[in-house]
Amino acid sequence: MNAQEIQDKLYFRIGEVSKLVGVKPYVLRYWESEFAGLTPKKSGTGHRLYRRKEVELLLEIKRLLYDKRFTIEGARKTLEGKAKPTAPARVKAAPPQGQLFATGPDLTQLRRELEAILEILR
Repeated sequence: MNAQEIQDKLYFRIGEVSKLVGVKPYVLRYWESEFAGLTPKKSGTGHRLYRRKEVELLLEIKRLLYDKRFTIEGARKTLEGKAKPTAPARVKAAPPQGQLFATGPDLTQLRRELEAILEILR
């Protein structure tokens, strides 16, 4: 099943999603505890109601776990990597003469990470 074959509905119940994705409902409930993007709404009676984007995410999780043979942790990291915006690469300027702080591999990496965070916040 792919994203184009999913019905155009606002919400899907867990039984429908189970059939669409091809896994048992308890697997879907387990994946909810393992993947941050899975947060179905609950109806007044406590039934899970999945949106289309969550069904698409479940299909991607199944593909990673069953077809690509990822571990849960590997699939989680892959999905987090897709969700995070990447900061544009910057050309590092030469350090000024008489720099006060040492630069080593650890500090250089820290600086890159801090610059990426700053870029995301802008």
